[in-house]
Amino acid sequence: MIRKITLGLAILSLSTSCVSKKIYQDLENKFADLKKERNALADENEGLKTNNSTLQTDLNKYKTEAEKLKAERDKLAADYAATKKSLDNLKSSYDALEKDSNEALDANIKKNRELLAELEAKQKAMAAEQDKLNKLKADLLKSSTRLAELEKIMADKEAAMKKLKETLSKSLKAFEGKGLTVTERDGKVYVSMENKLLFESGSWTVGTEGKKAVDLVGKVLGDNPDISVLIEGHTDNDKIVGSIGGGVENNWDLSTKRATAIVTILSANAKVKKENLTAAGRGEFAPLLSNETAEGKAKNRRIEFILTPKLDELSKLLNEL
Repeated sequence: MIRKITLGLAILSLSTSCVSKKIYQDLENKFADLKKERNALADENEGLKTNNSTLQTDLNKYKTEAEKLKAERDKLAADYAATKKSLDNLKSSYDALEKDSNEALDANIKKNRELLAELEAKQKAMAAEQDKLNKLKADLLKSSTRLAELEKIMADKEAAMKKLKETLSKSLKAFEGKGLTVTERDGKVYVSMENKLLFESGSWTVGTEGKKAVDLVGKVLGDNPDISVLIEGHTDNDKIVGSIGGGVENNWDLSTKRATAIVTILSANAKVKKENLTAAGRGEFAPLLSNETAEGKAKNRRIEFILTPKLDELSKLLNEL
């Protein structure tokens, strides 16, 4: 537009060189105004271009956000539909349960009453069992205490018998190798004296050396009044022939007389309790070795002192267990 006006003015200027100065000046002024207008329009056009670019960017951004919001909306719609479906199912289930609730409630109440009655019965049974258990625990504790006492007494007895064996061995040391032995087994002490130390063949009279050994045993027994002593007489299997001394009928009789002779010597010690002594004859029926040899027969002819601790206290505790 401005170009056309400018061109027209130029042609007019060339063709009308005779135009007045005032008209020319007006045309110049109009041209200047048009030029200013053109520049203003150009600036405005640039501003519009910039605004258009910004608006296009914002439009793209809003389109992206709109698509995102649409996707979220679609997801929410799907979730809503699924939730509504679940809710409808729950309502249906609830309606069905509500319909049967009265009958089910009555049945449950009845069943609960039965269970409560059964529970009370079981609680009573458990209480009774607990009482039994408490009694058993008390009895067990009492028995455990007695058992501990019993074990201590047994240990003390064992220690006492061991000490007794050591005392006898020390007291009878002079008779070692003369047919005398001291052993301990099964909680008892055994003092064995062969007949060669005590008696002549076929006799029940104790010789001088043998009496010394028996007196030493009596001295130890006097210092241990709680020891029971069984004196056993033993013989070989040789038969009694003829008359011996006051006369004996057989080996059993001879072994008993020899045991009684030992008891008589022990009883002479005032400190030895007579009630702790027992004499017994075993004859030939408890041999140590075979009677087929002279050595075996010599070992079988013997007196055995079997020393046992009194077990009255142990028996009482055992009866209480």
